[in-house]
Amino acid sequence: MSARPGDEPAAGAGDPAGPGMPRTVLLTGISGNLGRGLAKLLHTEALVVGVDRRPFAGRPKDVAHHQVDLRKAKVEEAFRHHRIDALIHMGIMHDPRMPRSEAHSFNVVGTHKILDLCVRYGVRKVVVLSSANVYGPRPDNSNFLPEETPLMAAERFSEMRDLIELDMYAQSFMWKHPELETVILRPVNIVGPTVRNAPSNYLRLRHPITVLGFDPMVQLIHEEDVCRALVLALRTGLRGVFNVTGPGEVPLSAVLRELERRPVAVPHPLVRPLVRRAFEARLTGFPPEEIDHIQYLCVVDGSRFTRDAGWTPSRTLRETIRSVA
Repeated sequence: MSARPGDEPAAGAGDPAGPGMPRTVLLTGISGNLGRGLAKLLHTEALVVGVDRRPFAGRPKDVAHHQVDLRKAKVEEAFRHHRIDALIHMGIMHDPRMPRSEAHSFNVVGTHKILDLCVRYGVRKVVVLSSANVYGPRPDNSNFLPEETPLMAAERFSEMRDLIELDMYAQSFMWKHPELETVILRPVNIVGPTVRNAPSNYLRLRHPITVLGFDPMVQLIHEEDVCRALVLALRTGLRGVFNVTGPGEVPLSAVLRELERRPVAVPHPLVRPLVRRAFEARLTGFPPEEIDHIQYLCVVDGSRFTRDAGWTPSRTLRETIRSVA
């Protein structure tokens, strides 16, 4: 049964930090909103070392920060200066306006570089943040896609190719290096007060466009719960690929009602050209390829992470939805 706005989280939702926590954790992408939230959550439990080419505003004094591009040789200094026990890799760009060659180089080449350094320096735990969107919203999708579902998002959305390539490389890395505990997390749509991704930007619109005759089920997870899931993935013994779900799934129309939005329903043949013109004119940050997410189903099964890691989101569905406002 689907959760409804206002449903309470299950008992046991609490601080995921616990036994088996590594002593030193390297975070890529630490200067981003998720990275800063994760550093805040982790730095009292472990020594946190950050790598990001951006400065880290408001950095806690006990967090080390290496301001360097992942692709540069200088990134190795983070491994030489600290004995890294675990890596959480979030240093991935999601900017639909960035040139494709630059995005591919940063996302894919940077991932190869950082994982190779983990092998070279004997890091024992690797956590890679992917996304449930790698499966892709499709008209023929069934409910509750498991982790074995083919990654088909790039078929209709070319911007997803980097993330799929990264996810697949992390999977091959996991099998090639069984001596490392590798975890790949695929969270559902991340929302929250500091998040500026396509789902959050769409839900902040006063009059969002919807596709006439379509009302897909959607899954959301609060940014703070994603940070908790990443910490949970550090626990000794956990390895594999995991979908990470929030407190439930509801129709898109229910989310918009909760936020008191006034959607504008547009017929299917007109919606993509309309959004494309608005995107090209920089009237919106919502790219036309994202229309599939408000038209077709991409609902995943998160039971494996719940079973193997003891995962429970801390935020209710109503809190998660309202966090974008």
